[in-house]
Amino acid sequence: MSSLAPQTPVADSAANNEGFFLANRLGSILAILPLGAWTAVHLWNNLAVFQGPAAWQHQVTHYDHPFGAVLISIIVLLPLLFHTGWGIGRLFKSRPNNARYGSFDNLRYLLQRLAAIGVLLFIGAHLWLAFIHPHFFENGAEPFADIAHEMHYNLPTLVVYLLGTLGVAYHLGNGIASMGMGWGLATSAKGMKRWQAFGIFLFVVLLAMSWAAVYGLWSAGASF
Repeated sequence: MSSLAPQTPVADSAANNEGFFLANRLGSILAILPLGAWTAVHLWNNLAVFQGPAAWQHQVTHYDHPFGAVLISIIVLLPLLFHTGWGIGRLFKSRPNNARYGSFDNLRYLLQRLAAIGVLLFIGAHLWLAFIHPHFFENGAEPFADIAHEMHYNLPTLVVYLLGTLGVAYHLGNGIASMGMGWGLATSAKGMKRWQAFGIFLFVVLLAMSWAAVYGLWSAGASF
């Protein structure tokens, strides 16, 4: 039995590395499914603002089943909590080195980490004001008139939504590009450039949808 003792630290190290590997895989995939998919659908639903207040209210806040809000909480909030915890852990385990290596990839890495902090604050405030507080403390959905009025007449609200959605679009677009390379889906320089191009394309699309929705709410707010 004594001959096995020197192997124990190696086995523990291997187990830790495997756990870290699995956590990275799970943390990155949860950013795409369901969080990324839900984000795209949520932004698309918000574009109903151009069809009028009733259409926006139905698309964004209506649930066909009485337990729909609870189901969304489970499907979205639990993966969000895991991804957030995983991301915070990565912030403490890795440090940007842009001062020594000023490459484009290092710049993307730094912006991704800065965006993550901003997105965490933005999503926390947005979930509380637009979902958790109305549904669980006021027994109702967020009224269209309230969000539209705040967007038009409260400049800090408008700025927070513009910057917050900018961070979300970048974090998701760049995250998908990084995931494609990290998962081995891109194994050549040409493939990596394609994933980067796809990430930029996704960032532009998500940002356009976000700011279009914000503009629609801002415009409608003048009537309230």
